[in-house]
Amino acid sequence: MKAMMVVGTTSHAGKSLLATAICRILSRKGWRVAPFKGQNMALNAYVTGNGGEIGHAQAVQAWAAGILPTVEMNPILLKPQGDMTSLVILKGKAVGRISAADYYEQFFEPGWQAIVESLNRLSEDYDMLVCEGAGSPAEVNLKHRDLTNMRVAKHLNAPTMLVVDIDRGGAFAHVVGTLELLEPEERALIKGIVINKFRGQRSLLQSGIEWLEARTGIPVVGVIPWLDQAFPAEDSLSLMEPRASNSTSDINIAVIRLPRISNFTDFDPLEAEPTVSVKYISPKPPLGHPDAVIIPGSKTTIPDLIVLHRTGMAEEIQNYIAAGGTVLGICGGFQMLGKILADPEGIEGQEGRYKGLGLFPIRTVIAGQRVARQRTVTSNFPQEGLPVTGYEIHQGRSRLLEDATGTNFLFDDPNLGLVDTGQSVWGTYLHGIFDNGPWRRAWLNRLRQQRGLKSLPTGVSNYREQREMMLDTLADLVEPHLNLAPFLPPEES
Repeated sequence: MKAMMVVGTTSHAGKSLLATAICRILSRKGWRVAPFKGQNMALNAYVTGNGGEIGHAQAVQAWAAGILPTVEMNPILLKPQGDMTSLVILKGKAVGRISAADYYEQFFEPGWQAIVESLNRLSEDYDMLVCEGAGSPAEVNLKHRDLTNMRVAKHLNAPTMLVVDIDRGGAFAHVVGTLELLEPEERALIKGIVINKFRGQRSLLQSGIEWLEARTGIPVVGVIPWLDQAFPAEDSLSLMEPRASNSTSDINIAVIRLPRISNFTDFDPLEAEPTVSVKYISPKPPLGHPDAVIIPGSKTTIPDLIVLHRTGMAEEIQNYIAAGGTVLGICGGFQMLGKILADPEGIEGQEGRYKGLGLFPIRTVIAGQRVARQRTVTSNFPQEGLPVTGYEIHQGRSRLLEDATGTNFLFDDPNLGLVDTGQSVWGTYLHGIFDNGPWRRAWLNRLRQQRGLKSLPTGVSNYREQREMMLDTLADLVEPHLNLAPFLPPEES
Protein backbone atom coordinates (compact mmCIF):
# COMPACT_ATOMS: atom_id res chain seq x y z
CA MET A 1 0.00 0.00 0.00
CA LYS A 2 1.18 3.55 -0.66
CA ALA A 3 1.84 5.43 2.56
CA MET A 4 3.97 8.12 4.11
CA MET A 5 4.79 8.63 7.78
CA VAL A 6 5.11 11.78 9.89
CA VAL A 7 7.08 11.44 13.14
CA GLY A 8 8.43 14.09 15.49
CA THR A 9 11.51 14.59 17.62
CA THR A 10 9.23 15.44 20.55
CA SER A 11 5.60 15.69 21.45
CA HIS A 12 3.98 18.92 20.26
CA ALA A 13 6.41 19.23 17.34
CA GLY A 14 3.51 19.81 14.95
CA LYS A 15 2.93 16.31 13.57
CA SER A 16 -0.87 16.52 13.68
CA LEU A 17 -1.02 19.92 12.02
CA LEU A 18 1.45 18.89 9.31
CA ALA A 19 -0.36 15.61 8.63
CA THR A 20 -3.60 17.59 8.37
CA ALA A 21 -2.06 19.98 5.84
CA ILE A 22 -0.65 17.07 3.81
CA CYS A 23 -4.06 15.38 3.69
CA ARG A 24 -5.60 18.54 2.23
CA ILE A 25 -2.68 19.16 -0.17
CA LEU A 26 -2.83 15.63 -1.60
CA SER A 27 -6.62 15.63 -1.71
CA ARG A 28 -6.56 18.80 -3.79
CA LYS A 29 -4.14 17.10 -6.17
CA GLY A 30 -6.65 14.33 -6.77
CA TRP A 31 -5.36 11.66 -4.40
CA ARG A 32 -7.80 9.46 -2.53
CA VAL A 33 -6.03 9.99 0.77
CA ALA A 34 -6.82 8.91 4.34
CA PRO A 35 -5.18 9.70 7.70
CA PHE A 36 -3.97 7.05 10.14
CA LYS A 37 -2.66 7.01 13.68
CA GLY A 38 -2.25 3.56 15.17
CA GLN A 39 -2.42 4.58 18.81
CA ASN A 40 -3.45 7.92 20.18
CA MET A 41 -3.54 9.16 23.77
CA ALA A 42 -5.98 12.03 23.96
CA LEU A 43 -9.04 13.32 25.78
CA ASN A 44 -10.35 15.07 22.69
CA ALA A 45 -12.49 12.41 21.03
CA TYR A 46 -14.92 12.29 18.12
CA VAL A 47 -17.76 9.85 17.48
CA THR A 48 -17.92 8.39 13.98
CA GLY A 49 -21.11 7.65 12.08
CA ASN A 50 -21.24 4.09 13.40
CA GLY A 51 -20.79 5.17 17.02
CA GLY A 52 -17.05 4.50 17.36
CA GLU A 53 -14.64 6.79 19.20
CA ILE A 54 -11.44 8.09 17.64
CA GLY A 55 -9.06 10.93 18.38
CA HIS A 56 -10.45 14.29 17.29
CA ALA A 57 -7.21 15.05 15.43
CA GLN A 58 -7.83 12.11 13.09
CA ALA A 59 -11.37 13.36 12.48
CA VAL A 60 -9.95 16.75 11.47
CA GLN A 61 -7.45 15.02 9.19
CA ALA A 62 -10.24 13.01 7.57
CA TRP A 63 -12.17 16.21 6.90
CA ALA A 64 -8.97 17.68 5.44
CA ALA A 65 -8.84 14.67 3.11
CA GLY A 66 -12.47 15.27 2.13
CA ILE A 67 -13.74 12.01 3.65
CA LEU A 68 -15.78 10.89 6.65
CA PRO A 69 -13.90 9.78 9.79
CA THR A 70 -13.90 6.03 10.51
CA VAL A 71 -12.55 3.95 13.39
CA GLU A 72 -9.87 2.44 11.12
CA MET A 73 -8.13 5.83 11.08
CA ASN A 74 -7.35 5.51 14.81
CA PRO A 75 -7.82 1.90 15.94
CA ILE A 76 -6.45 2.48 19.46
CA LEU A 77 -7.44 5.48 21.58
CA LEU A 78 -6.23 5.77 25.16
CA LYS A 79 -8.11 8.23 27.38
CA PRO A 80 -6.13 8.97 30.58
CA GLN A 81 -8.14 8.72 33.79
CA GLY A 82 -5.81 10.77 35.97
CA ASP A 83 -5.00 7.86 38.33
CA MET A 84 -2.22 6.22 36.29
CA THR A 85 -4.80 4.30 34.29
CA SER A 86 -6.42 4.85 30.90
CA LEU A 87 -9.68 3.86 29.30
CA VAL A 88 -8.83 1.71 26.29
CA ILE A 89 -10.85 2.30 23.12
CA LEU A 90 -10.12 -0.51 20.65
CA LYS A 91 -11.54 -0.19 17.13
CA GLY A 92 -13.95 2.45 18.40
CA LYS A 93 -15.30 0.61 21.45
CA ALA A 94 -14.35 0.83 25.13
CA VAL A 95 -12.81 -2.45 26.28
CA GLY A 96 -11.69 -1.57 29.80
CA ARG A 97 -9.66 0.65 32.11
CA ILE A 98 -6.12 -0.49 32.73
CA SER A 99 -2.67 0.61 33.94
CA ALA A 100 0.19 1.22 31.53
CA ALA A 101 2.07 -1.93 32.56
CA ASP A 102 -0.98 -4.16 32.28
CA TYR A 103 -2.01 -2.52 29.02
CA TYR A 104 1.12 -3.62 27.19
CA GLU A 105 0.90 -7.09 28.66
CA GLN A 106 -2.73 -7.57 27.68
CA PHE A 107 -3.29 -5.34 24.66
CA PHE A 108 -0.02 -5.20 22.72
CA GLU A 109 -0.78 -8.14 20.47
CA PRO A 110 -4.53 -7.38 20.06
CA GLY A 111 -3.57 -3.75 19.49
CA TRP A 112 -1.09 -4.57 16.74
CA GLN A 113 -3.62 -6.91 15.15
CA ALA A 114 -6.19 -4.07 15.14
CA ILE A 115 -3.62 -1.76 13.55
CA VAL A 116 -2.77 -4.21 10.77
CA GLU A 117 -6.43 -4.95 10.09
CA SER A 118 -7.21 -1.22 9.94
CA LEU A 119 -4.31 -0.54 7.56
CA ASN A 120 -5.44 -3.35 5.28
CA ARG A 121 -9.01 -2.04 5.29
CA LEU A 122 -7.93 1.52 4.49
CA SER A 123 -5.64 0.34 1.69
CA GLU A 124 -8.67 -1.15 -0.07
CA ASP A 125 -10.37 2.25 -0.33
CA TYR A 126 -7.58 4.83 -0.61
CA ASP A 127 -4.55 5.56 -2.80
CA MET A 128 -2.38 7.00 -0.05
CA LEU A 129 -2.25 6.86 3.73
CA VAL A 130 -0.79 9.77 5.70
CA CYS A 131 0.31 8.12 8.94
CA GLU A 132 1.15 10.05 12.08
CA GLY A 133 3.39 8.94 14.91
CA ALA A 134 3.13 9.80 18.58
CA GLY A 135 5.63 11.55 20.82
CA SER A 136 9.12 10.58 19.70
CA PRO A 137 10.22 7.42 17.85
CA ALA A 138 13.48 7.40 19.83
CA GLU A 139 12.24 6.73 23.38
CA VAL A 140 14.60 3.81 24.05
CA ASN A 141 12.63 2.61 27.08
CA LEU A 142 9.41 2.41 25.05
CA LYS A 143 10.54 1.22 21.63
CA HIS A 144 10.00 -2.45 22.40
CA ARG A 145 6.29 -1.74 22.84
CA ASP A 146 5.90 0.91 20.15
CA LEU A 147 2.59 0.60 18.35
CA THR A 148 2.47 3.83 16.41
CA ASN A 149 5.87 5.12 15.25
CA MET A 150 8.55 3.18 13.39
CA ARG A 151 6.84 -0.18 13.82
CA VAL A 152 4.07 1.16 11.57
CA ALA A 153 6.59 2.79 9.21
CA LYS A 154 8.52 -0.48 8.85
CA HIS A 155 5.36 -2.50 8.34
CA LEU A 156 4.37 -0.18 5.50
CA ASN A 157 7.91 0.48 4.27
CA ALA A 158 6.74 4.09 4.35
CA PRO A 159 9.03 7.00 3.53
CA THR A 160 9.07 9.04 6.71
CA MET A 161 9.53 12.72 7.53
CA LEU A 162 11.00 13.81 10.84
CA VAL A 163 9.50 17.02 12.23
CA VAL A 164 11.27 19.25 14.75
CA ASP A 165 9.93 22.31 16.57
CA ILE A 166 12.65 24.96 16.23
CA ASP A 167 10.74 27.41 18.43
CA ARG A 168 11.58 25.26 21.46
CA GLY A 169 15.31 25.61 20.92
CA GLY A 170 17.82 22.82 20.47
CA ALA A 171 16.35 21.74 17.12
CA PHE A 172 19.62 20.50 15.63
CA ALA A 173 20.41 18.43 18.71
CA HIS A 174 16.88 17.01 18.67
CA VAL A 175 17.23 15.89 15.05
CA VAL A 176 20.71 14.44 15.36
CA GLY A 177 19.91 12.74 18.65
CA THR A 178 16.70 11.21 17.33
CA LEU A 179 18.44 9.82 14.24
CA GLU A 180 21.28 8.48 16.38
CA LEU A 181 18.85 6.48 18.50
CA LEU A 182 17.00 4.90 15.59
CA GLU A 183 17.91 1.44 14.37
CA PRO A 184 19.63 1.39 10.93
CA GLU A 185 16.51 0.05 9.18
CA GLU A 186 14.42 2.74 10.86
CA ARG A 187 16.81 5.56 9.99
CA ALA A 188 16.85 4.36 6.37
CA LEU A 189 13.15 5.21 6.16
CA ILE A 190 13.72 8.88 7.12
CA LYS A 191 13.65 10.62 3.75
CA GLY A 192 13.38 14.21 4.88
CA ILE A 193 13.58 16.61 7.83
CA VAL A 194 10.99 19.34 8.41
CA ILE A 195 11.86 22.33 10.58
CA ASN A 196 8.58 23.58 12.01
CA LYS A 197 7.46 26.81 13.72
CA PHE A 198 10.29 28.94 12.31
CA ARG A 199 10.22 32.65 13.04
CA GLY A 200 12.48 35.10 11.25
CA GLN A 201 14.44 35.26 8.02
CA ARG A 202 15.09 31.98 6.20
CA SER A 203 18.54 33.21 5.13
CA LEU A 204 19.66 33.24 8.78
CA LEU A 205 18.84 29.53 9.02
CA GLN A 206 20.57 28.45 5.82
CA SER A 207 23.97 27.67 7.31
CA GLY A 208 22.27 25.47 9.90
CA ILE A 209 20.33 23.63 7.20
CA GLU A 210 23.52 22.98 5.24
CA TRP A 211 25.26 21.68 8.36
CA LEU A 212 22.31 19.42 9.23
CA GLU A 213 22.13 17.94 5.74
CA ALA A 214 25.87 17.33 5.66
CA ARG A 215 25.85 15.81 9.17
CA THR A 216 22.87 13.48 8.60
CA GLY A 217 22.87 12.89 4.85
CA ILE A 218 19.13 13.60 4.89
CA PRO A 219 17.63 16.59 3.06
CA VAL A 220 15.67 19.31 4.84
CA VAL A 221 12.45 19.15 2.84
CA GLY A 222 10.60 21.91 4.61
CA VAL A 223 10.92 24.99 6.77
CA ILE A 224 7.41 25.76 7.94
CA PRO A 225 6.89 29.28 9.27
CA TRP A 226 5.12 29.93 12.55
CA LEU A 227 1.44 29.70 11.74
CA ASP A 228 -1.28 31.68 13.45
CA GLN A 229 -3.55 28.99 11.98
CA ALA A 230 -4.03 26.92 15.13
CA PHE A 231 -5.86 23.62 15.34
CA PRO A 232 -6.36 22.14 18.81
CA ALA A 233 -3.55 20.12 20.30
CA GLU A 234 -4.36 16.56 21.25
CA ASP A 235 -4.03 17.21 24.95
CA SER A 236 -4.84 20.02 27.32
CA LEU A 237 -1.23 21.26 27.45
CA SER A 238 -2.26 23.80 24.84
CA LEU A 239 -4.61 25.37 27.38
CA MET A 240 -1.59 26.32 29.48
CA GLU A 241 -0.14 28.42 26.67
CA PRO A 242 -0.94 32.13 26.28
CA ARG A 243 -3.69 32.76 23.77
CA ALA A 244 -4.03 35.92 21.77
CA SER A 245 -6.60 38.20 23.39
CA ASN A 246 -9.47 39.43 21.27
CA SER A 247 -9.34 43.21 21.57
CA THR A 248 -12.66 43.60 19.73
CA SER A 249 -14.62 41.21 21.94
CA ASP A 250 -17.99 42.26 23.32
CA ILE A 251 -18.61 39.03 25.23
CA ASN A 252 -16.21 37.34 27.66
CA ILE A 253 -16.66 33.61 28.30
CA ALA A 254 -14.76 31.71 30.98
CA VAL A 255 -14.17 27.96 30.55
CA ILE A 256 -13.16 26.20 33.76
CA ARG A 257 -9.99 24.25 33.12
CA LEU A 258 -10.92 21.09 34.98
CA PRO A 259 -8.01 18.80 35.96
CA ARG A 260 -9.39 16.10 33.64
CA ILE A 261 -10.92 18.36 30.98
CA SER A 262 -11.98 16.58 27.79
CA ASN A 263 -13.33 17.57 24.38
CA PHE A 264 -12.30 21.20 24.69
CA THR A 265 -12.53 21.27 20.88
CA ASP A 266 -16.18 22.07 21.66
CA PHE A 267 -15.10 25.69 22.06
CA ASP A 268 -13.22 26.21 18.80
CA PRO A 269 -16.31 27.78 17.15
CA LEU A 270 -16.62 30.25 20.03
CA GLU A 271 -12.97 31.20 19.69
CA ALA A 272 -13.58 31.79 15.99
CA GLU A 273 -16.32 34.34 16.77
CA PRO A 274 -14.79 37.80 16.26
CA THR A 275 -16.81 39.40 19.08
CA VAL A 276 -16.17 36.67 21.68
CA SER A 277 -13.21 36.21 23.99
CA VAL A 278 -12.74 32.72 25.47
CA LYS A 279 -10.51 32.37 28.51
CA TYR A 280 -9.60 29.11 30.29
CA ILE A 281 -9.48 29.69 34.02
CA SER A 282 -8.21 27.71 36.98
CA PRO A 283 -10.80 25.82 39.05
CA LYS A 284 -9.75 28.00 41.98
CA PRO A 285 -11.53 31.22 43.00
CA PRO A 286 -12.02 34.01 42.24
CA LEU A 287 -14.30 33.44 39.28
CA GLY A 288 -14.59 37.08 38.33
CA HIS A 289 -17.46 38.51 36.31
CA PRO A 290 -17.52 36.96 32.82
CA ASP A 291 -20.64 37.11 30.68
CA ALA A 292 -20.90 33.32 30.83
CA VAL A 293 -19.15 30.41 32.52
CA ILE A 294 -18.81 27.03 30.83
CA ILE A 295 -18.13 23.83 32.75
CA PRO A 296 -16.72 21.53 30.06
CA GLY A 297 -16.61 17.79 29.66
CA SER A 298 -14.49 15.72 32.01
CA LYS A 299 -12.95 12.28 31.65
CA THR A 300 -13.77 11.60 35.31
CA THR A 301 -16.64 13.79 36.41
CA ILE A 302 -16.81 13.02 40.12
CA PRO A 303 -13.12 13.67 40.92
CA ASP A 304 -13.36 16.99 39.06
CA LEU A 305 -16.57 17.85 40.92
CA ILE A 306 -14.75 17.17 44.19
CA VAL A 307 -12.05 19.63 43.09
CA LEU A 308 -14.67 22.34 42.51
CA HIS A 309 -16.07 21.81 46.00
CA ARG A 310 -12.65 21.61 47.66
CA THR A 311 -11.32 24.80 46.04
CA GLY A 312 -14.50 26.80 46.67
CA MET A 313 -15.22 27.18 42.96
CA ALA A 314 -18.56 25.35 43.38
CA GLU A 315 -19.75 28.06 45.77
CA GLU A 316 -18.36 30.76 43.48
CA ILE A 317 -20.45 29.39 40.59
CA GLN A 318 -23.57 29.24 42.75
CA ASN A 319 -23.06 32.85 43.87
CA TYR A 320 -22.38 33.88 40.28
CA ILE A 321 -25.74 32.44 39.19
CA ALA A 322 -27.51 34.10 42.12
CA ALA A 323 -26.06 37.42 40.96
CA GLY A 324 -27.52 36.98 37.47
CA GLY A 325 -24.75 35.14 35.65
CA THR A 326 -25.08 32.47 32.94
CA VAL A 327 -23.65 28.96 33.24
CA LEU A 328 -23.51 26.21 30.62
CA GLY A 329 -22.45 22.65 31.41
CA ILE A 330 -21.50 20.19 28.67
CA CYS A 331 -21.49 16.43 29.29
CA GLY A 332 -19.63 16.01 32.60
CA GLY A 333 -20.22 19.69 33.26
CA PHE A 334 -23.95 19.11 32.78
CA GLN A 335 -23.85 16.26 35.29
CA MET A 336 -22.10 18.50 37.83
CA LEU A 337 -24.96 21.01 37.63
CA GLY A 338 -27.35 18.46 39.13
CA LYS A 339 -28.11 17.69 42.76
CA ILE A 340 -26.61 14.21 43.08
CA LEU A 341 -23.95 12.21 41.26
CA ALA A 342 -23.69 8.55 42.20
CA ASP A 343 -21.05 5.98 41.28
CA PRO A 344 -22.24 2.78 42.95
CA GLU A 345 -19.69 0.59 41.16
CA GLY A 346 -16.69 2.89 41.58
CA ILE A 347 -16.26 3.17 37.81
CA GLU A 348 -14.52 6.52 38.15
CA GLY A 349 -12.45 5.22 41.05
CA GLN A 350 -14.51 6.75 43.86
CA GLU A 351 -17.54 4.75 44.87
CA GLY A 352 -20.39 6.63 46.53
CA ARG A 353 -22.85 9.53 46.27
CA TYR A 354 -21.70 13.10 45.80
CA LYS A 355 -23.36 16.47 46.04
CA GLY A 356 -23.54 18.40 42.79
CA LEU A 357 -23.88 22.14 42.31
CA GLY A 358 -27.65 21.91 42.80
CA LEU A 359 -28.56 24.10 39.83
CA PHE A 360 -30.65 21.43 38.06
CA PRO A 361 -33.13 18.97 39.65
CA ILE A 362 -31.36 15.92 38.25
CA ARG A 363 -29.64 12.83 39.59
CA THR A 364 -26.85 11.20 37.60
CA VAL A 365 -25.69 7.62 38.02
CA ILE A 366 -22.35 6.59 36.50
CA ALA A 367 -23.09 3.37 34.61
CA GLY A 368 -20.87 0.74 33.05
CA GLN A 369 -22.19 1.01 29.50
CA ARG A 370 -20.96 4.03 27.57
CA VAL A 371 -23.11 6.07 25.23
CA ALA A 372 -21.29 7.09 22.03
CA ARG A 373 -23.37 8.20 19.06
CA GLN A 374 -24.05 11.05 16.68
CA ARG A 375 -27.28 12.96 17.16
CA THR A 376 -29.54 15.32 15.21
CA VAL A 377 -32.23 17.12 17.21
CA THR A 378 -34.37 20.26 17.14
CA SER A 379 -33.94 23.07 19.65
CA ASN A 380 -36.58 24.42 22.00
CA PHE A 381 -34.27 27.15 23.36
CA PRO A 382 -32.88 29.77 22.92
CA GLN A 383 -34.80 29.71 19.64
CA GLU A 384 -37.39 27.13 18.77
CA GLY A 385 -37.04 24.92 15.71
CA LEU A 386 -33.30 25.15 14.99
CA PRO A 387 -31.70 21.92 13.73
CA VAL A 388 -28.77 20.92 15.93
CA THR A 389 -26.24 18.15 15.31
CA GLY A 390 -23.54 16.82 17.59
CA TYR A 391 -22.43 13.68 19.37
CA GLU A 392 -22.67 12.04 22.79
CA ILE A 393 -19.80 10.43 24.71
CA HIS A 394 -20.68 9.66 28.34
CA GLN A 395 -21.20 6.95 30.92
CA GLY A 396 -23.58 8.71 33.28
CA ARG A 397 -27.38 8.55 32.98
CA SER A 398 -29.23 11.64 34.21
CA ARG A 399 -32.83 11.65 35.37
CA LEU A 400 -35.12 14.45 36.50
CA LEU A 401 -36.15 14.38 40.13
CA GLU A 402 -39.82 14.64 41.05
CA ASP A 403 -39.74 18.39 41.63
CA ALA A 404 -38.57 19.74 38.27
CA THR A 405 -40.43 23.06 38.42
CA GLY A 406 -38.75 25.81 36.46
CA THR A 407 -36.84 23.41 34.20
CA ASN A 408 -37.37 23.05 30.46
CA PHE A 409 -36.07 20.60 27.90
CA LEU A 410 -33.42 22.14 25.68
CA PHE A 411 -34.20 19.92 22.66
CA ASP A 412 -36.98 17.73 21.37
CA ASP A 413 -35.11 14.81 22.93
CA PRO A 414 -35.62 15.39 26.68
CA ASN A 415 -32.54 13.33 27.57
CA LEU A 416 -30.08 15.64 25.83
CA GLY A 417 -30.31 18.82 27.84
CA LEU A 418 -32.10 21.26 30.13
CA VAL A 419 -32.43 25.01 30.61
CA ASP A 420 -34.02 26.85 33.50
CA THR A 421 -36.95 29.21 33.01
CA GLY A 422 -34.75 32.29 33.23
CA GLN A 423 -32.34 30.84 30.64
CA SER A 424 -29.41 31.40 32.98
CA VAL A 425 -28.52 27.73 33.61
CA TRP A 426 -27.96 25.51 30.58
CA GLY A 427 -26.84 21.91 30.35
CA THR A 428 -26.44 19.39 27.56
CA TYR A 429 -24.89 16.03 26.74
CA LEU A 430 -24.28 17.20 23.18
CA HIS A 431 -20.65 17.75 22.19
CA GLY A 432 -20.19 19.97 19.15
CA ILE A 433 -23.20 22.10 20.02
CA PHE A 434 -21.41 25.34 19.15
CA ASP A 435 -20.58 23.97 15.68
CA ASN A 436 -24.20 24.80 14.83
CA GLY A 437 -23.95 28.41 13.65
CA PRO A 438 -27.57 29.59 14.09
CA TRP A 439 -27.87 27.97 17.55
CA ARG A 440 -24.50 29.39 18.64
CA ARG A 441 -25.46 32.89 17.56
CA ALA A 442 -28.90 32.63 19.22
CA TRP A 443 -27.21 31.61 22.48
CA LEU A 444 -24.66 34.41 22.22
CA ASN A 445 -27.44 36.90 21.52
CA ARG A 446 -28.95 36.06 24.93
CA LEU A 447 -25.67 37.20 26.47
CA ARG A 448 -25.57 40.28 24.26
CA GLN A 449 -29.10 41.29 25.24
CA GLN A 450 -28.08 41.21 28.89
CA ARG A 451 -25.31 43.66 28.03
CA GLY A 452 -27.61 45.87 25.98
CA LEU A 453 -25.74 44.98 22.79
CA LYS A 454 -27.20 44.64 19.33
CA SER A 455 -27.96 41.05 18.30
CA LEU A 456 -25.73 39.29 15.81
CA PRO A 457 -27.31 37.83 12.65
CA THR A 458 -28.25 34.18 13.15
CA GLY A 459 -28.35 33.23 9.47
CA VAL A 460 -24.75 32.04 9.52
CA SER A 461 -23.21 28.82 8.27
CA ASN A 462 -22.20 26.00 10.57
CA TYR A 463 -18.63 25.81 11.81
CA ARG A 464 -17.79 22.94 9.46
CA GLU A 465 -17.95 25.36 6.53
CA GLN A 466 -15.62 27.73 8.32
CA ARG A 467 -13.40 24.75 9.12
CA GLU A 468 -13.19 23.93 5.41
CA MET A 469 -11.87 27.41 4.72
CA MET A 470 -9.37 27.03 7.57
CA LEU A 471 -8.15 23.73 6.14
CA ASP A 472 -7.66 25.30 2.74
CA THR A 473 -5.81 28.19 4.34
CA LEU A 474 -3.60 25.77 6.26
CA ALA A 475 -2.72 23.91 3.07
CA ASP A 476 -2.05 27.19 1.26
CA LEU A 477 0.33 28.26 4.03
CA VAL A 478 2.23 24.97 4.23
CA GLU A 479 2.42 23.85 0.59
CA PRO A 480 4.97 26.46 -0.65
CA HIS A 481 7.36 25.50 2.15
CA LEU A 482 7.18 21.69 1.89
CA ASN A 483 8.66 19.37 -0.72
CA LEU A 484 6.61 16.15 -0.77
CA ALA A 485 8.49 14.57 -3.69
CA PRO A 486 10.67 12.25 -1.55
CA PHE A 487 7.51 10.73 -0.03
CA LEU A 488 5.50 10.09 -3.19
CA PRO A 489 6.00 7.56 -6.01
CA PRO A 490 8.28 9.07 -8.71
CA GLU A 491 5.50 9.23 -11.26
CA GLU A 492 3.30 11.19 -8.83
CA SER A 493 5.77 13.63 -7.31
